Amino acid sequence: MERVYNFSAGPSVLPLPVLEEAQRELMNANGSGMSVMEMSHRSSLFKDIIAEAEELLRDLMDIPDNYKVLFLQGGASTQFAMVPLNLMSKNKKADYVNTGVWAKKAISEAKRYGTVNVVASSEDQTFNYIPDLDESTFSEDADYFHITINNTIYGTRYTRLPDTGHVPLVTDASSGILSEVYPVSKFGLIYAGAQKNIGPAGLTIAIIREDLIGNAMEFTPTMMDYKTHADNNSMYNTPPTFAIYMAMLVFRWLKKLGGVPEIEKYNIEKAKLLYDFLDNSDLFRGTAAPKDRSLMNVPFVLPTEELNKKFISEAQKAGLVNLAGHRSVGGMRASIYNAMPIEGVKALVSFMEKFELENK
Repeated sequence: MERVYNFSAGPSVLPLPVLEEAQRELMNANGSGMSVMEMSHRSSLFKDIIAEAEELLRDLMDIPDNYKVLFLQGGASTQFAMVPLNLMSKNKKADYVNTGVWAKKAISEAKRYGTVNVVASSEDQTFNYIPDLDESTFSEDADYFHITINNTIYGTRYTRLPDTGHVPLVTDASSGILSEVYPVSKFGLIYAGAQKNIGPAGLTIAIIREDLIGNAMEFTPTMMDYKTHADNNSMYNTPPTFAIYMAMLVFRWLKKLGGVPEIEKYNIEKAKLLYDFLDNSDLFRGTAAPKDRSLMNVPFVLPTEELNKKFISEAQKAGLVNLAGHRSVGGMRASIYNAMPIEGVKALVSFMEKFELENK
């Protein structure tokens, strides 16, 4: 069977050259006579892999020297607890912006450890926009300020970062990392699940400013303390070795393309193709506020649920898969991460044009 165009929100499409390289090395990685999946994480072979992965990511994101790069497990959902356990230790207070399901889960978890001030929310319109922020509502004594920089389910993203002054800015960047240029120095902590723009599921990356390490609450479990992982170069226990190897290959691929500035241009071009069609369609409608549209996740709907189901079914038969929207909002969603080729977006738009002509 030929490869399909996979619009899944995660685990998502991976670059074909990366999959082919992993296939070539699956049985014998770098002349070792074994797979990366079989290597000891303490071996020099694997230490070279994780070192290269970190070096490449630092280069791609221009990460300053006073930040640690941690390769963790547990997904962004574990970070919802790790962040307050490590950062909400001084004043037991944090500011959050509620922009969707994942922000709400982060808020709920943080409330277990201290006071949460929800400074703004877009729940009144099913999270289809990024709310304006009034700095007068920010807590001057907050231990950190948390945002979800790209909202996978609703297709929105921050196009302007909040000015939080001396309060560290923290973001869940799971579906936005490496898709556009982020000034890392504006953040105290960036965390991201890997399964969208970095590699396969099972790896989580945290980029944390060094002064925020070592302040965990007294009862923080050892494995939930950033210091544990920073002090042990992400190898306090066995890390997700194969996922880190795959991330390294993705970072190599991205660097070869010209890095994040170049992939950002490519992502803008891909997104424009799809949004232009939606804006001019008589049948399809995009659901995110135009000023806050994501480059990575494009939700859209048809006039009836019957047509939504018909479109998803027929698209799958045409090799355009995983277009169903999140169960909480329905409709459709095309996730067009870094690895989605522009040919895939063109194929989707072409199919949508045909569907519209046949279903007016």
